[in-house]
Amino acid sequence: MSQTIAVIRGDGIGPEIMDATLEVLDRMKLGLQYEFVEAGLRAFEATGELLPEKTLEAIRRHRVALKSPLTTPVGEGFSSINVELRKRFDLYANVRPAISFPNTQARYSGIDIITVRENTEGAYVGEGQSLSEDGEVATLTQRVTRRGSERIVRFAFDLARQQGRRKVTVVHKANILKSTSGLFLRTARLVAADYPDIQCNEMIVDNTCMQLVMRPEQFDVIVTTNLFGDIISDLCAGLVGGLGLAPGANIGRDAAIFEAVHGSAPDIAGKGIANPCALLLGAAQMLGHLGREEDARRLRRAIVSTMEARDRLTPDLGGTGTTRSFAEAIAERLEG
Repeated sequence: MSQTIAVIRGDGIGPEIMDATLEVLDRMKLGLQYEFVEAGLRAFEATGELLPEKTLEAIRRHRVALKSPLTTPVGEGFSSINVELRKRFDLYANVRPAISFPNTQARYSGIDIITVRENTEGAYVGEGQSLSEDGEVATLTQRVTRRGSERIVRFAFDLARQQGRRKVTVVHKANILKSTSGLFLRTARLVAADYPDIQCNEMIVDNTCMQLVMRPEQFDVIVTTNLFGDIISDLCAGLVGGLGLAPGANIGRDAAIFEAVHGSAPDIAGKGIANPCALLLGAAQMLGHLGREEDARRLRRAIVSTMEARDRLTPDLGGTGTTRSFAEAIAERLEG
C-alpha cells in the first residue's frame, strides 16, 4: 500500500541524515513516496520564509511528515520553528522514547522509558513575554488548561495500554505551582481512574530528576507538562547515550511530525560523520503511527544488531564509519 509523506530535509547535518534514512526506508520496500518541502534556514534563504505555505500545505495534505533538524535564523521570524509547527497543527503530544542500545557510552543499561510531554501550552510556548522599559523586569504568562491536561494524560495512558506497559508516572510541581500544575495533577487523577489496569504514580519534578539518575528502572511511561517534559526527555536521552539516539514524535488529531530531536550541528555539517540513528528511530515511530508496527520493529532490530556488531558505526559511537556507511550496514541487515 503506497503512502506519501512530507519530507523536510532540514539544515546543517539534516540533509545528510535524511538521505541516509530514506535510503534505509527505500531498501525496506515499504511503498513510501516522498514530497520534499523546505523549512528553516534553507527555506528562508530560498523564499524569505521560515515556513513556506507549500510546506504547511504538504503536511496538511499528507498528515504525516518526517523532519530533520532546523535552524531558526537569529533575529528573524519565530522564536522556534518547531514550536510554530506544533501550534499550527495542534500537535499536542510529544512522545520521546529513551531505550538502551548496545555499545554506547551510556552509564546505564536496560533503560526503556517513554516521556509523553504536553506540546502546546504552559511556560515553554512563551505566551505573554514582556520586558519592562528599563530592562529590569521580565514577565511570562503560563497557561495550562483542563482540556490540554486531559488529552495528554489520556494519550499517555492509552499509549501505555497499547504497548503493554504497567505504570504511568504523572510529573508535576503542584506543591508550589498550585494553580497551573495543580490543575494538571487534579485532571490527571480523574483520567487515571479510567485505567484501573495501569498503575498511576505521582512525583514532583525535582524528585523525578533525582530518581531518574538514581533508579531509572522504576520508570515506564512519564507524562508531564511542556517545560518539565522538555527537560526530563533530554535527561532520559542522557541515560541511554545522548541525543544521537533520541527520536521524537509530535502527534495531533489531524497531523503528525516525526523527527530527530537533536540540533542541526553545523560544526560537522558536510563531513559525512553524523549519526543517523535518531532520525531512523523517528522513522520507526512514524511506521508505527502508520499501522506498520512490524516494519517498525524490523528497523529497530536492524539498528540494534548493527550496533552490537560495531559495524561501520559513526565516530560518536566509537567507530570509523560515515553516515552513509552506517546506514548501509543497517540496510544490509534489513535485507538479509
